[in-house]
Amino acid sequence: MFRVIGSHVVLAERVRDNLIMDSGVTAVCADPHAVRYVVRVRGSEHSTESEPALLARARQLGQSGVASGYAEVESAVVPVADPSDPEATLDTWYEVTYEKAGVPLAELPSELRQALGLARVS
Repeated sequence: MFRVIGSHVVLAERVRDNLIMDSGVTAVCADPHAVRYVVRVRGSEHSTESEPALLARARQLGQSGVASGYAEVESAVVPVADPSDPEATLDTWYEVTYEKAGVPLAELPSELRQALGLARVS
């Protein structure tokens, strides 16, 4: 677990030996239970593309989840601030969030494992 925000339990993922990061996969512990995952495209890696094109790129990356029953629930453009200078932006993430609602509690762990296996970053 990475953190809990209300009814959302955000899973952690080990990136390197001692660095644990937000995986972009969340268990929604509400009625009904759900699993969410966020697909992210880094603007710096596609600096010549427009915002709609970058979100389309994220949606394309999310298609494997759609094939497994996930649906888009929101999209966002998220500036990544420099931790040493909150006025400076290091990058911009173009994110699309997908959700599979109505996941039975007994199936939540296996659905979370499946979501962790989906491509989430471009």
